[in-house]
Amino acid sequence: MAAATPRLKPDTAVRYGKPLVFALCLLPLALMVWLAAVDRLGANPVEAVLHFTGDFALRLLLFTLAVTPLRRLTGLAWLVRFRRMLGLFAFFYALLHFTVYLALDRSLDWGEVVTDLAKRPYIMVGFAAFVLLVPLAVTSTRGWVRRLGRRWQQLHRFVYLIAVLGVLHFFWLVKADVREPLIYAAVLAVLLAARLPWFKPASAGSGRAKGKVSVT
Repeated sequence: MAAATPRLKPDTAVRYGKPLVFALCLLPLALMVWLAAVDRLGANPVEAVLHFTGDFALRLLLFTLAVTPLRRLTGLAWLVRFRRMLGLFAFFYALLHFTVYLALDRSLDWGEVVTDLAKRPYIMVGFAAFVLLVPLAVTSTRGWVRRLGRRWQQLHRFVYLIAVLGVLHFFWLVKADVREPLIYAAVLAVLLAARLPWFKPASAGSGRAKGKVSVT
């Protein structure tokens, strides 16, 4: 009888996986910097950087939301230990997105910013998503989990609203070809549906990973 394939130990998977995930999350930034260095950002580099950072903020947010369904499907509870890193990188790219808009696109002209918020709904929605994301990033540490207790879980459930606002921001931003934001919307719909009570795959692990840092 053939020997059973050894199962990857959780601590080993996390120890080697975290540096890899960290590097992969930084790869878009490195690519953006390289494109800027070789003048390959196009005729409007500020707009290109805005789209680039916004896209990856939303993608990483969806990856963060995908951790729980993936854990349930695979039974690999240790996947939860990658969630905080993914969430913080989503915030990092959202912060870059907002900073580029404020400092480069609007040159710190708060009058123009207020006008944009009043006249452009997609900017108001995007700004609301960013503001809601800030306290989630600040309270992502284990210390805040202990301090807030159950209130921490209630606070971090705002991530679902943030994701919806992020997709809506992208949809309203795109005026002609809406295929890409619709793909994001479909992915988000699947990830939210996977959290409904009836979604309980038989392979889901019964235990929870140590160091829980998110309810997403």
